[in-house]
Amino acid sequence: MKTAVLEYVTQEGDRWDNIAYAYYGDAMLYEPIIAANANAPIIPILPSGIRLYIPIIDDSDLVGSEGLPPWKA
Repeated sequence: MKTAVLEYVTQEGDRWDNIAYAYYGDAMLYEPIIAANANAPIIPILPSGIRLYIPIIDDSDLVGSEGLPPWKA
């Protein structure tokens, strides 16, 4: 099954954590975005014009081993 994604084109000064916060409401959820963009540079501040794929995730994707989302564990 293919994961649904949104597309985002970076702006000057974008960071992985800021993009995660904008889409997921949590700056610590940048890992799914990095994983979906294997060809993007893994650097602190991204240059403008990079097309990123933002996976659409829901709470069930974030459940930890105890059955709770990471922020409730």
